[in-house]
Amino acid sequence: MKQAIVSYLKDDENQWVARLTCGHNQHVRHMPPWVVRPWVITEEGRTSMLGYTLDCKKCDIGAPKDI
Repeated sequence: MKQAIVSYLKDDENQWVARLTCGHNQHVRHMPPWVVRPWVITEEGRTSMLGYTLDCKKCDIGAPKDI
């Protein structure tokens, strides 16, 4: 299910995590060549992606909201 990015936080390993409108969190890594998300690297890039929708697998399975 598509859900919009509303904010970001960093996890315990200093990786960027997107908070979604549904209440779930999803990692948004830039790890070429497997995952190419150069916008994650800068504050401006992350800000530009607020409102962008990601496929939330947790919604698909009916998982509870993340804390």
